[in-house]
Amino acid sequence: MQKQASNTTSSNKPIKKVVIAGGGTAGWMAAAALTKLLGKHLEVVLVESDQIGTVGVGEATIPTLHIFHRLLGIKEQDVMAATNATFKLGIAFENWHDVGKDYIHSFGFLGKDCWACGFQHFWLKGQQRGIVSQIGDYCTEHLAAREGRFAVLPNQDYNHAYHMDATLYAKFLRAIAEQHGITRIEGKIKEVLQHDDTGNIRGLTLESGDVIEGDLFLDCTGFRALLIEQTLNTGFDDWSHWLPCDSAIAVQTKTTEKPIPYTRSIARESGWQWRIPLQSRTGNGLVFCSKYMSDEEAKATLMDNIEGEPLTDPRVIKFRTGSRRKTWHKNCVAIGLSSGFLEPLESTSIHLIQRGIVRLLQMFPSQGLVEEDINEFNEQTRTETENIRDFIVLHYKVTDRTDSRFWRYCKNMSVPASLQHRIDMFDASGKVYKHGNELFGESSWIQVMMGQGLAPKQYHPIVDMMEDDELENFLASIKAKAKQKVANLPDHYDFVQHYCKSKML
Repeated sequence: MQKQASNTTSSNKPIKKVVIAGGGTAGWMAAAALTKLLGKHLEVVLVESDQIGTVGVGEATIPTLHIFHRLLGIKEQDVMAATNATFKLGIAFENWHDVGKDYIHSFGFLGKDCWACGFQHFWLKGQQRGIVSQIGDYCTEHLAAREGRFAVLPNQDYNHAYHMDATLYAKFLRAIAEQHGITRIEGKIKEVLQHDDTGNIRGLTLESGDVIEGDLFLDCTGFRALLIEQTLNTGFDDWSHWLPCDSAIAVQTKTTEKPIPYTRSIARESGWQWRIPLQSRTGNGLVFCSKYMSDEEAKATLMDNIEGEPLTDPRVIKFRTGSRRKTWHKNCVAIGLSSGFLEPLESTSIHLIQRGIVRLLQMFPSQGLVEEDINEFNEQTRTETENIRDFIVLHYKVTDRTDSRFWRYCKNMSVPASLQHRIDMFDASGKVYKHGNELFGESSWIQVMMGQGLAPKQYHPIVDMMEDDELENFLASIKAKAKQKVANLPDHYDFVQHYCKSKML
C-alpha cells in the first residue's frame, strides 16, 4: 500500500463524500444509517466485491439494537421476518462454573433495588435464612427464558434481543440504503491512495483501474483492516493473553425442535460451543484455542455435539482478540472487525458496530476533521471496548474448572486491574457498580459473577433494617409478580409465528 508522511489530523475541507470500503453487516449498517440520516447533504458510496466472503456467523444480538432500529425507523416485525429471527432473552452458560453447573445471564433486572444497595444484598440475606430460590426466579426475563415463553406487549421494557441471520440482515439494510440513494460499486480494492502532504486517504484504486475518491473513509474490510492498519499503520493491542481463544468453526443445521428464547453457550475442553436457534435452522459453532486443540479436533468436537442434519460444511475462522489503538485515524474510521475483535461470548459484535456508527453520526465532521473530536471518539471507543473486554474475561477467570490445560490457564491467569478490582469488591462485600455509559449493568455483572461461583462474604447492613418476616414477604412478592407475568405469556415460538413469521418458511 502507498504510504506518505503524516502531518496534523485537522482539516478545514468539508466532508461531502463518504466512501465505505467493504459490505457485510458493518458496511451495510453504516450505509443504511448514513444515507437515511445524513443522505440529503452527503454522497455515500460503498465498495464491495461479491468474490470476497464475509464472516457472517454473528447471529445473536443484545437489546441495544433497538436503539439503532428506532433511529432508522425499522419495524421489529419487518426485520425479524426478513432475517429468520427469533427472540433472545439471555444466554445460558453451561459447564462454565464447572462441569455440570449451569446458569443464565438474562437481559432483565434482578428484583428490586433500594437507594443504598442492589437487590442481591436482600437475596444474600434471604439465602442465609433459607427463604429464597435461585436468583433468576426474581427476574421476569430470566424466568421466561427458562420456561420458553415470550411476547412483545404494549409499554413493556425492551429487554429482549434477537437471534438472526447476519447475511440476511445485511441484505435487509442494503435495501434501506438503496432506497436512500447509496451508490454501490462492485470491485476489489487494489490500492489505497494517500495525500502527499497529510497522509490522509485520497481514494481507492480498484482492480478494474477505477479510482473511487472521497473525503471520509469507513474501513469495513473485516479482519484485513485494509485501510486502518495495512495503510495507516494504526497499531493493535493484543489481548490474547486474557482471551486466549483464537479460532472458531461454524456450521448450520436443520432445526430439530421449537426454538428457545435464549442462546446456549456450552463450555468445552478448550473453548466453548454456541447454539443459536433461528426460525428455520440453527447456528452452531465452536470457539477454541489452537494452542490446546487442533482444527481437526475442534471440528470433531463440534460435529459430535450438534443436533440436526448439517446444512453447510464446517468452516474455520482464525482471529486475534484485541483492539486498534485508534479506531478513527486521519480521515478513516474503522467499523466492525477492522477496529478489533472481542470473541462473541456475550454477542457484542453488532453492538460495537452500532456504537461506532452512532458515535460517528454524533461527531460527524461535516465542516472538516477536528483533532479534538477524533481524540474524544477514540477515547470513548477505547473505554467502552475495555469494559466489554473485562466482562468477557470474567467468564474465563472466575471458574472452578481445572479439568484441562486450557481451563487451568484461564483460572490462574492474571487479569486487567480494572476487572480484578470488580471481582475483589464483589467477593468482599457484594457490591457492583456500573461506570458511566458502559454496556453491562449491575444485573449482568451479578448474574455472571454469581453464576461463575463467586459468593460474596457479606451483604449490605441496610438489609438488616428489615425483620425476617418483612424480608420474606418482600422477596416472595417479587418472585410471585415475576411468576404471574410469565404465566400470562404465550409460548415463545407460537408468538414468533404470529408476530414475525419468516419469509423463508
